[in-house]
Amino acid sequence: MHGNGIQLGVFLAISALVALATWWRYRREGHSRDAGQDFFLAGKHLSWPFIAGSLLLTNISAEQIVGMNGAQNLLQVWWEFGAAAGLLVLAKVLIPMYFRHGCSTTTELLEKRLPGGAGLRRTVSLLFLLGYMFILLPMVLYTGARFMKSMFQPDLPILAIAALLALAGLAYAALGGLRAIAISDTYMGLVLLVMGGLVTWFALERIGWDFSGIPRERLTLWGGPDSDIPWPTLLTGMVFAHIFYWGTNMLIAQRAMAARDVREAQKGIYAAAALKFLTPVIVILPGIIAYKLYGDINDDAYGRLAGDVLPAWLSGAFAAAIAGAVLSSYNAGLNSAAALFTLDLWQPLVNPRADAKRVGQAVQIVFMLASLALVPLYEHARSIIATLQQLNGLYSMPVLAAFFVAIFVRGADARAIRLALAFGVVLYGVFTFAWTPLHYLHLMFITLLATVLVAVVLSRWLAAGAPATPRG
Repeated sequence: MHGNGIQLGVFLAISALVALATWWRYRREGHSRDAGQDFFLAGKHLSWPFIAGSLLLTNISAEQIVGMNGAQNLLQVWWEFGAAAGLLVLAKVLIPMYFRHGCSTTTELLEKRLPGGAGLRRTVSLLFLLGYMFILLPMVLYTGARFMKSMFQPDLPILAIAALLALAGLAYAALGGLRAIAISDTYMGLVLLVMGGLVTWFALERIGWDFSGIPRERLTLWGGPDSDIPWPTLLTGMVFAHIFYWGTNMLIAQRAMAARDVREAQKGIYAAAALKFLTPVIVILPGIIAYKLYGDINDDAYGRLAGDVLPAWLSGAFAAAIAGAVLSSYNAGLNSAAALFTLDLWQPLVNPRADAKRVGQAVQIVFMLASLALVPLYEHARSIIATLQQLNGLYSMPVLAAFFVAIFVRGADARAIRLALAFGVVLYGVFTFAWTPLHYLHLMFITLLATVLVAVVLSRWLAAGAPATPRG
């Protein structure tokens, strides 16, 4: 009981300290006169350290740290190393475009690149919103709650723990917007890196730095046909999953778009890319050590390991770091959903003069309630990380195809891309729920290619059927 009191005290102290530091920094930052831009893009004043910190912690949330450690094999390192490719595409290709076209959302680029692209922008925004509501946000809440339960064994159901996390996340997102989120992300990211490193160190000490007895297939970087990540998938679906996630996903790109200029955004992105080569020490290695200690315990691996190897006061600090990581991704999802709904749907279609901040806050409440209600659906998932990546393909590859065609295909037609989007979602849905002939990463790649092909063919067909422009 005494140990639990120490844990709780340290947890509350660190959480409160980060909240106070965030509030202090938030008050010192300059604010934009445009309340909507201030709420969704931090008034375009984010400096590169906060961009890097927010990018990193938004990515390393509970679904990553619990799910990747839960896989308990070294193959997961490719998800970390591959992130560099997606970040480079964001820095070198997409961020210059977002700034050149004055985009407030990633989807706005589609409208700016194509005649009649407003409908396409709204369609892609709707796909993002559905993905956030039904996949991302409930998964973040579930994994965060599952970690807390596996580490501390509280006498609370997972749904109750998820509700506490959801309310805390809503408070940050609704009261402070992106600026408060980015600041708290950076501070808590430092805590997470330190505490995650300590978990790994103590775990290595527990096994005497001896990895003997762990099967070779769990320590290899060369995935076989029946592994989580067969090596050919590194050249197909994985690289494009990274480009979607880091480059076109509002959840991530929003942080870089909040910089004052392209150069500041790129500096933050490069810093985040460099840090991704250090994160396997936190998100992969402990899961392998847990296999040696406990065997194959899947997604309970990290919580159990951290609870066993850390002294009480440090486990309280670590719980605060994990809670911060959960809140980071959850906040990001709420803020991105609010931006997409308000700027892409509500203001253009319903009320151009609507108070963007108030609409955004209402959207965040709705998404919080909906995501919390969906948490029980994920309690029987076999592997968190595999389930998350597989379900993301329902919208990630069709959306990436839309961006690819809009940016690189001359004469692309927005109507054709919208039809191709629907085709891509249905095709991947068939692959996921009805017929799965290949690994899901290969199927994501096939979905991407097929969607691009349909969009190009339909664009050419619509152009051929259009009446010729009379010559003057």
